[in-house]
Amino acid sequence: MVLADAHRLPTPWLRRCETEAVRSHDYGRDVLSGGKRRTVPEVAAEPGLVVEDPVSGFCGAVVRFEHGQVVLEDRHGRHRLFPLRPAAFLLDGRPVTLVRPAPAATRPAPSRSASGSVRVEGLRARTARDSRIWVEGLHDAELVERVWGHDLRVEGVVVEPLDGVDVLAQRVAEFGTGPGRRLGVLVDHLVPGSKESRLVAAVRDENVLVTGHPYVDVWQAVKPSSVGIAAWPEVPRGVPWKEGVCAVLGWGEPHEGWRRVLAGVRGFRDLETPLIGAVERLIDFVTEPPASG
Repeated sequence: MVLADAHRLPTPWLRRCETEAVRSHDYGRDVLSGGKRRTVPEVAAEPGLVVEDPVSGFCGAVVRFEHGQVVLEDRHGRHRLFPLRPAAFLLDGRPVTLVRPAPAATRPAPSRSASGSVRVEGLRARTARDSRIWVEGLHDAELVERVWGHDLRVEGVVVEPLDGVDVLAQRVAEFGTGPGRRLGVLVDHLVPGSKESRLVAAVRDENVLVTGHPYVDVWQAVKPSSVGIAAWPEVPRGVPWKEGVCAVLGWGEPHEGWRRVLAGVRGFRDLETPLIGAVERLIDFVTEPPASG
């Protein structure tokens, strides 16, 4: 098992650390040369169009053109520069020739998902992977869906509530991990010395990654300003946290309070950094291709 630091900063997917495009490998033999010549459609390289370079396996969205070539951005924010050669890309698994779009007076920037990634237009969810992401409860699952739902559908990742970390070791054993069948687990209040940290330590599996945040409840991972309050209230020991918060704020029952919290989340900017980093590390972990050999 890998236990990730709950206080690490977000992954490069949001930080966009690498801004300089690098040149891709040469493509080698022209796929249209030799044998019977077939017609390959031309497709306008509109911003946000997702294509794949079959030589390098790099898959990304069109972001701009440089020196007569196209720049693609993958889900981690990495940029690569590719020549606009005939039949040089795959679109939905079929060869296409990318061409510059017709000039326009104003061209909108690529639309972004709630997580900050380039939105894939016309998305059809891919078949679900065997790997899973587990979260502690229904509220955690709904919050992850709210911000990362688009990315999860692109990657074919299913998020499931665990109903408490107390059963984690048992559930991992029942799941049966392995290469291509990984588990990412998001844990609330994952801090040194906590009950959660002790339960997590009992899981030792290289195909399981546990990340977490320091907050007592996932509600606290939503910025107070996003839900119209100055700060999350202090709740006395012995009082259930959600009930205590709702009582102080006059939000009624916890299910009513949760509606307020979820309605205040429009994207990743409404969340605290520890939660953002924790979720993105889990997505990266469960979508990493199995090691070859």
